[in-house]
Amino acid sequence: MKNSSRSSSTQTMRDSKKKMSCRRLGGYLREQKGKLYIIQRCVVMLLCWHD
Repeated sequence: MKNSSRSSSTQTMRDSKKKMSCRRLGGYLREQKGKLYIIQRCVVMLLCWHD
């Protein structure tokens, strides 16, 4: 009995860690996407800039 409750709590802990890592990864990817968008806009402005 104790073994099954211990394994289920361990499984729950693993699932919560996976969710946290997914959120952290999603936030990181969103941040990188934003940075790439800004760089892209700057490059386009530099290429299209006329004196």
